[in-house]
Amino acid sequence: MKRWLFAFLILAGIASSYAFIRPDSDKYFEIIKNLEIFTNLYKELNAGYVDELDPARTMRTGIDAMLQALDPYTNYISESDIEGYRTLTEGRYNGIGAQVKKIGDLVTITQIYENSPALKAGLKTGDRILEVDGQDARNRSTEDLNNIMQGFPGTQVKMRINRPGENKPFTLTLTREEVDLPNVPYFGMVDDHIGYIVLTTFTQQAGNNIAKAYKDLRVQDPLIQGLILDLRDNGGGLLNEAVNICNIFVDRGELVVSTKGKIPEWDRSYKTTQHPLNTEIPLVILVNNHSASASEIVCGTIQDLDRGVVMGQLTYGKGLVQNTKEIGYNARLKLTTAKYYIPSGRCIQAINYKDGEPVHIPDDQRAKFKTRSGRPVLDGGGVKPDVVLEKPKDPALIHALLEQDMIFDYTTEFCLKHDSIAGPETFRFDDWAGFTAFLQDRKFTYETASDKAIGALKEKAKEEGLDASLKAQITAIENNLGQYRDQSLGQHKEAILSLIEQEIIGRYYFNRGRKQLGLRNDPEIVAANQLLKDPERYRKILKGK
Repeated sequence: MKRWLFAFLILAGIASSYAFIRPDSDKYFEIIKNLEIFTNLYKELNAGYVDELDPARTMRTGIDAMLQALDPYTNYISESDIEGYRTLTEGRYNGIGAQVKKIGDLVTITQIYENSPALKAGLKTGDRILEVDGQDARNRSTEDLNNIMQGFPGTQVKMRINRPGENKPFTLTLTREEVDLPNVPYFGMVDDHIGYIVLTTFTQQAGNNIAKAYKDLRVQDPLIQGLILDLRDNGGGLLNEAVNICNIFVDRGELVVSTKGKIPEWDRSYKTTQHPLNTEIPLVILVNNHSASASEIVCGTIQDLDRGVVMGQLTYGKGLVQNTKEIGYNARLKLTTAKYYIPSGRCIQAINYKDGEPVHIPDDQRAKFKTRSGRPVLDGGGVKPDVVLEKPKDPALIHALLEQDMIFDYTTEFCLKHDSIAGPETFRFDDWAGFTAFLQDRKFTYETASDKAIGALKEKAKEEGLDASLKAQITAIENNLGQYRDQSLGQHKEAILSLIEQEIIGRYYFNRGRKQLGLRNDPEIVAANQLLKDPERYRKILKGK
C-alpha cells in the first residue's frame, strides 16, 4: 500500500510541476486536473474495492482504453511484449523459433522456422504441447506459452509433447537462441529472363537483402529482362529500408518520402543517397490489401516516378509514421508522430477506421495528384494499382476447411507417412480420394451464409406460428443447399489441392518452399510475368494509355 501511495505522490508531483511551469495554460490545467482525478480514483479503488486488484492488469486496461480512442497504430508495449515488438521491427527474437495456435484445448505447433532451436531439437509441426517447464499447458493461451518459451539465448526450456501417430508423450529440451527471420525468404527466376523476389517485412537489412538477391539473379541470368517484387501481405516496418529499396531502382537524389507532423522541427525529407543498381529494368510490384506502410511507400514512389507498374489490389492505407518512446521499466509507447507523403505529394492514409480496419473511400472522394509523366493518382485510402487484379473470395467451404484445421490435420497425417518429398519445383499432390476420405472420417461439415439465414427464418417462423405452413418450402431450400454443399467440394478441387500442396511444402521446405511453390501456381505471379513479357503493354501503362 505504501508503495502505491508513493507512486501517487510522484504523479501528483509531476502534475504540480506542470502547474508551476505553465500556470496560465488551460490545456495544462486540464492535464493536472485529470491526472489528479485518475490518481484519486485508483487510490479509492485500491483501498475499498471488494476484491484484490491486480495493478498491472488494471492499469493496462486503462491505458488500452485511452489509446483506443486514437489511431490503431499508437500502442503501449509492456515489458512482456518487447520480444514480439523486436520480431516486427528487427526480424529477430529470443526463443525457440516456432509459431503456435490453440487447437482444441492444447496449443499446437503450426510452423517451425528454418535452422531454429525447435528444428534442431526435433520438434515438428503438428506437435501438441502438454507441459512447458513443468507447467500444465492445457487450456493455456498461446500468449501465455509464448511468454514462457521466449527467453535469453543459451537458457533452456523443457516441453512435454503429444505427437500425432505416437502412443506416448515425450519430453524435449530446447536451448533458446536469437532467432533470425529472413525478410527475403526466396528469390529466383519465374521464367526465361524474368526474375522474382519476395519481401515479407521491412526489417533491418531489407534493402541490402533485396539488392543482393537482384545481383544473384543477374548472375543466374545475365540476360534478365524484368523483375517482379512481391510485397503482398507485407505490413511494412522501417521507413529507411523503404528508401533503400527504392534506391535500387531510381537515381540518387530522388525524393522518396516526406514526413510532416505537429512539431515542424521533426519534419523530414528522405532522398536516395546511393548509386542505383538498375534504373531501366522493367519492374512489376505485386501488392494486396495487406500491403501497408513501408510497402506503400515503395509501391507508391515507384508509381509516382513512373518507374514500374503496380499490380494487384488496393493497398491497406497506412500513411502514418510511428516512433517509440521509453517510458520506464522496459516498457515503451509506440505513437504516431507524423504523416508521410510520397513524391506526387499525396498521402495514402485511410481517413476512417471501423474495428481497427480502414474504411474504403470511393475514388470520387479522394484528391487527385499526378505522377511524373502526368498520370492521375489518388490520395487517401491506399495505393490503387495500375493493373487491378480481382482477388477471388474464399467460398464458405474453403474458409471452413481452414477454420476447422482440416488441411492442417490432414498434412500432419501425410507427413507421418512420408519422410521426404520432392522439391517445390516438382512436387505435386493429387491424392484427392485420400483427402475426401479423411474429411468423411472426421465427419466434416460446414454452414454457408444461406444455411444460417434459413436457420434464422425457421426460428422466426416458429415464433410467428408460420412454421407448419412454410415447412415444405423451407425443406426444399434445405435440400438444395445440401446438394450445393455436396457439389462444392468437387467444384473447388483445384483450389483445395493447391492449399494442401502449400501446407505440405511448408512442412519440408519452410517459408522458402512456400514462396517457391507460388511461382508455379500463383495466378498473380503469372499475370505479372505475362506483363513483363509484353513490353508494348508495359510502356502504355506507364504512359497512362
